Amino acid sequence: MKTPIKPTAEQDAVLDALPANAKLKVKAYAGAGKTSTLALIANRLGNRRGSYLAFNRDIAHDAKRKFPANVMCRTWHSAAYSAVDRSLTARLNLAKEPPHHLAERFGLGPVRVPTIIGKSVELSAFQIGRMVADGSARFCRSAQSHPEAWHIPVDERIDEQSAEELRTMLLPHVVRHWEESIDPRGRTAITPDVYLKVWEQTSPRIGADFILVDEAQDSDGLMLSILRRQTHAQVIYVGDPYQQIYEWRGAVNAMQYIRATECALTESFRFGKPIASLASRILRLLGEQTPLRGQNSIPSSLVEDAGARPVVDAILCRKNVTVVGELANGLMAGKKVAVRANIDEILAFADGAERLMRGQRAHKPNSLTLFETWRDVQEYAKSFAGRDLLPVVQIIDREGIQYLRDLLSRVTPEPEADYVVSTVHRAKGLEWNRVKVTGDFRFKTEDDGRTTLADDEKRLLYVALTRARHLLDVSELRSDLLKVIRDAEARE
Repeated sequence: MKTPIKPTAEQDAVLDALPANAKLKVKAYAGAGKTSTLALIANRLGNRRGSYLAFNRDIAHDAKRKFPANVMCRTWHSAAYSAVDRSLTARLNLAKEPPHHLAERFGLGPVRVPTIIGKSVELSAFQIGRMVADGSARFCRSAQSHPEAWHIPVDERIDEQSAEELRTMLLPHVVRHWEESIDPRGRTAITPDVYLKVWEQTSPRIGADFILVDEAQDSDGLMLSILRRQTHAQVIYVGDPYQQIYEWRGAVNAMQYIRATECALTESFRFGKPIASLASRILRLLGEQTPLRGQNSIPSSLVEDAGARPVVDAILCRKNVTVVGELANGLMAGKKVAVRANIDEILAFADGAERLMRGQRAHKPNSLTLFETWRDVQEYAKSFAGRDLLPVVQIIDREGIQYLRDLLSRVTPEPEADYVVSTVHRAKGLEWNRVKVTGDFRFKTEDDGRTTLADDEKRLLYVALTRARHLLDVSELRSDLLKVIRDAEARE
């Protein structure tokens, strides 16, 4: 491994906190040197056995190149895989059970429920079966010892009281699904989260003197449960609580719940003061009083004029449907455009739209499964609740479904592209010299006229605004964003 860089004063404070052998929580803002700090910690503790736990294989593989030999780098799932019974992991290769087959086997049929827009819809056997499977999956990522009703995800468009009744009805079936999942004699495939949950329930002991937890804000309840039991080891959590954008996946913003000695890394090495100042105003909206500091030596600027149209390396979007619109705009302008988004979900939207137009129900994506006709989708997209769907609905109505599929077939590989269009979720952890952020965030106008953003939207916006090194185009956001900031500051 290369010789570590000279620590900053804040990194020195982190290193000074290590000898106490207590749990340590390092709150690190965007671009503030999380990886270099972890490397400094690993080297300082070079005479002890370390474990670095990552969320995916690529991160773990990259960490092996950066950390000294005393640190074992692996994923959470690989740690569990090596510890559970082989008869369980063998089920990874079995055939998957389709949701409607699951529903039929459990004796579950279609259910009709009211929605928040005043129209009742039928949940198909396919949807009911998927809710059972998804409830079991969410339980696997939690700290609970048994499935509970709140683990069952219900579409937000379903009336709240009906949603609770649905969860209560389905809970026994989720329990049954979980019990079948851990049966070594089972005949259907399991997901890796099943054996991770089985491992967690054995109260495992991680063989290390210290444990490094990177991107700790994205830890779910299960991971926190495992880490709390490692009383023999020094656990060091490093993360940014304001980059927690995976609630839908079971993450719980672990930085908020971890009780440990706390240090902070507030100096970003990615960008200069103008970008840091704007990001700090978002942090203030989230209740953070300590600002993010930029570098005087890095030239950075904000573009606020919609007519400026600067050249950019990346366009970051809140939603997949906005990615489609930006891709179409780029291709019409003769640009080679790369895409970082869930292409399969967008293609599934095209397939689902086609089924609805033929008078059939759409099994996927989730955004279409509650609708019975394409006309229902069109009407919903015109409402405030359905505004997220409007851009892609308009493309399909104007150009046709095949046009949408053709768009996605013309995506250029990133190394050959003029620029990349990405969702903010897919851009997390990345950076570019010049970035444009689109205006598709979910700004709300309250009854008293104030413009607001939900906290999860503020965190997503913070991630988007901190991906640029030198130029940040916020021209599409400027009006609504300034209203949010001014209205919030006026209340202080």
